[in-house]
Amino acid sequence: QVQLVQSGGGLVQAGGSLRLSCAASKGTVSSYAMGWFRQAPGKEREFVAWITWSGGRTYNQPSVKGRFTISRDNAKSTVYLQMNSLKPEDTAVYYCAAGGAPSGVADEYRYWGQGTQVTVSS
Repeated sequence: QVQLVQSGGGLVQAGGSLRLSCAASKGTVSSYAMGWFRQAPGKEREFVAWITWSGGRTYNQPSVKGRFTISRDNAKSTVYLQMNSLKPEDTAVYYCAAGGAPSGVADEYRYWGQGTQVTVSS
């Protein structure tokens, strides 16, 4: 059993930066692939980025490539999403998730964080 607790997020102006954290408050994420997803109002949840359990491989969806970076610190059982050059269209609730293999499909992930709001003003 793994419980994920997210922190970070908030309100930022366009062009600004935020860092989201996702830590295991129960269990550990060190053996799991991790992903970040987001859901904007009135839209379906969409994939943002994933990272393998070792951190050796990552993948971002094209709309955030070059702006967002996913990373992890297994010693701290924490995964991060560094978001730079934020745009108003990045506004959404962001979720971290843990699963057996890296995937862009939400159903492939077993454990989910509580979600954190990111709002980018123009």
